[in-house]
Amino acid sequence: MWRPKLMSIPTADQALPGRAEPLYQVPQQHYVNGNLIAGERPAGVSEILLGMGCFWGAERKFWSLPGVYSTAVGYGAGHTQHPTYEEVCSGMTGHNELVRVWFDEQQLTLEQLLAVFWESHDPTQGMRQGNDIGTQYRSGIYLSQAADLARAEASREHYQQRLYASGMGDITSEILVDVPFYLAEGYHQQYLAKNPNGYCGLGGCNVSFD
Repeated sequence: MWRPKLMSIPTADQALPGRAEPLYQVPQQHYVNGNLIAGERPAGVSEILLGMGCFWGAERKFWSLPGVYSTAVGYGAGHTQHPTYEEVCSGMTGHNELVRVWFDEQQLTLEQLLAVFWESHDPTQGMRQGNDIGTQYRSGIYLSQAADLARAEASREHYQQRLYASGMGDITSEILVDVPFYLAEGYHQQYLAKNPNGYCGLGGCNVSFD
């Protein structure tokens, strides 16, 4: 039965209940570079979660950047514990499709990483990216530490002025700290490396960050 796409995030009371443990296992190593994607984050490595629409194309944008240790895709910023892809797509978990980037700030600063984020999608579209419509495709930055909040907000304000100068509208990206994140099913991890001709709906605004 066809259901319209939800365009607002459900409350915790409305969301699907989820489960205490995941229903699937995730590979331990990155398909492209062999580094860890599961378990504890390595010492000296920073973390950020980014929502840019469909996570397949978003992940590919980051795994080859100098200073990136590994990338992984998953679900975050919602309510349901250990959701499945189908549950997230229903709109009833509150989660966003995210790419988790583990990176070395000695080689790649947060500001440099966020410049790639802003330039690689359209952050003015609300609950969608192009033809991908729904709350799981919203733009967002999800930080692991509150100390980075001001840096992320300054980055957003800078790009907002760049967009205004190009005749574009308001950024709708949310910026949150310490949201729950659950790794997606194994077949989603590094999907476009395994399926080079697979779907990628990622598209920027043709507005540079600098």
